[in-house]
Amino acid sequence: MGNLEKSTPEKQGMASAAISAFLDEANETLHDLHSLILLRHGQVVAEGWWSPFESNDQHIMFSVSKSFTSTAVGLAVAEGKLNVTDPVIAFFPDEVPPVISPNLAAMQVRHLLSMATGHAEDTMGKLTASATLNWAKTILAIPVEYEPGTFFLYNTGATYLLSAIVQKVTGQTLLEYLEPRLFAPLGIENPSWESSPQGINTGGFGLGAKTADVARFGQLYLQKGVWQGQRILPQEWVEEATAWHISNGTDPASDWAQGYGYQFWRCRNGAYRGDGAFGQFCLVMPEQDAVLAITAGISDMQAVLNLVWKQLLPAMEAEPLPANPVAEQELARKLEHLEIAPVKDRVTDSLAGQVSGKRFVMAENAQKIRAVSFDFDQTGCVLTLEDASGTNQVACGNGQWRKGITTLTHHLPRKTAASGGWTDPQTYLINLYFLTPVLTDPPKTMAIHRLPFGLTLTCRFVEDQVIIDSQANVSFEPLEQPRLQGSLA
Repeated sequence: MGNLEKSTPEKQGMASAAISAFLDEANETLHDLHSLILLRHGQVVAEGWWSPFESNDQHIMFSVSKSFTSTAVGLAVAEGKLNVTDPVIAFFPDEVPPVISPNLAAMQVRHLLSMATGHAEDTMGKLTASATLNWAKTILAIPVEYEPGTFFLYNTGATYLLSAIVQKVTGQTLLEYLEPRLFAPLGIENPSWESSPQGINTGGFGLGAKTADVARFGQLYLQKGVWQGQRILPQEWVEEATAWHISNGTDPASDWAQGYGYQFWRCRNGAYRGDGAFGQFCLVMPEQDAVLAITAGISDMQAVLNLVWKQLLPAMEAEPLPANPVAEQELARKLEHLEIAPVKDRVTDSLAGQVSGKRFVMAENAQKIRAVSFDFDQTGCVLTLEDASGTNQVACGNGQWRKGITTLTHHLPRKTAASGGWTDPQTYLINLYFLTPVLTDPPKTMAIHRLPFGLTLTCRFVEDQVIIDSQANVSFEPLEQPRLQGSLA
């Protein structure tokens, strides 16, 4: 189930040339989009993945997860398991603090949903230091500075409490509860979701899903909860969850200041969205009968929406357009050849022959890497890193992406793609992308979602030394990683 039908843009009232213009400007200004699927009138009019990303790759969705958590709450409400006006503390008799403040007592489920708990800081921040903390107990112990419902604060801890509430009233994790009610009907296969030390899905982040999964989810909301003739979600919940519930700013040019719903952002142009850090979007445009799913690895998320409003929104006409085979073929060609440019050699003379196969012992470092070696041939390089857990190899293609699997930066294996090339006789540059969250069962930690999508490694060879500087493309931590330095063994 859940297949999306395809059409030409012109049949659905859009000019192929307008979508091509969006792609051209995105490639010029945004640089690190990973995928997009555009639906108009329920039909796919454009879909593409920037190589090395592929359609079957799960993507880390960050806070798009919140909208799925909201959906689970809506389903539980429809089944009579809770109400949005229920007090939050009623679900946590063993986790509430000894003294319950009036503001904590007044906090209701709807305040968790609308990011209006009354907290003055995101409560998730206190949970990163220890894997042994009881997350719900820790969140509930944080002072509630404002009267719930009066103060907006984006609060991922609130979404975690929603996940915990769903698990308490259903006896199932979000993944288990949503599987027959949402995932299976929409054709979402094998989604992953991180969990807390208590075995509760993190709720506000940690969902791994494909771009098509996000597009189907958006289309379900656009269709007021109906999918292929089947009622999946009550229409009343769709309307309530995506309505304006609280102000979050006054800037008319910002899509982060148009009001907030139940784990959905209100947008300009009558739209609403689920979104996640670094450019993950499930954008629903009811007035245009359109949905746009995007994955990315960029910092300026407003720039993505600005480009949508500039290029795509004005192109959505009320009636079908005349067929334009030339423009349609040009768009199809561009979508087929989307690519993040791989690294390739810029010089013909380098130190490759002198350093190939040599082992460099690294000085003490925070990454705990003991030694590295580089094995070069005409097709690229294999970088080998030794640490306490063993060896990791990253195969880099010269002028092309080379796929592999690594536990680099994390103990669980992940699918990767890498390319490398000499930028000058002494400097070898590697671009490395992590394509999937994990290749095993999702971990009961919050580590995966905090990892970068990609790393750029600049390896400089000076006499008998190698100096490696690395920088993440996006990250919650500083982009520049600690320098590595080593000497020939």
